[in-house]
Amino acid sequence: MKTMLRLSPILLIFGLIAALWRGLYSNPKEIPSPLLNKLTPSFELPNLFNPQENLNNQLFKDKVTILNVWASWCAACVEEQMFIRTIAPSTSAQWIGFNYKDDRQNAMAWLNRYGNPYSAIAADTQGVVALDWGIYGTPETFVIDRKDRIRYKHIGPITFADWQKDFVPLLAKLNGEVD
Repeated sequence: MKTMLRLSPILLIFGLIAALWRGLYSNPKEIPSPLLNKLTPSFELPNLFNPQENLNNQLFKDKVTILNVWASWCAACVEEQMFIRTIAPSTSAQWIGFNYKDDRQNAMAWLNRYGNPYSAIAADTQGVVALDWGIYGTPETFVIDRKDRIRYKHIGPITFADWQKDFVPLLAKLNGEVD
């Protein structure tokens, strides 16, 4: 029994070292989402451009959708927005914006400055709905299929490499271009 008590701290230290070592080789962009392949969480949020109009899950009905989470205070969102503006017109999916914990006037000014590739923008000023979606911050992007299921979640700004590797094949599959 005394031997076990003496070895316990050593075993605990080795376990901690193993966990930290494993963490060094993990990708922080790959945080598994419990929502993958599940229906999108129900929501109702004001339209950024017309706050009297509410937006909800009907946005996704029968359409492949890319839901992009952004905010005017997000530095990484600027570069991503420039990229999205170049690819959105030729994308086989609708782009919906999800404005996260932002001031409406700041968000509108940001869109005027950097462009608006979205067909609609839901404004979650308090970040309450974001919790249901498992949103950690900005930018984050979801791909939603025609049946309102989340098929992919991307954390961080979308780069050209991300777009080619992860988004293009998935969008082709969801749009029935490949099996």
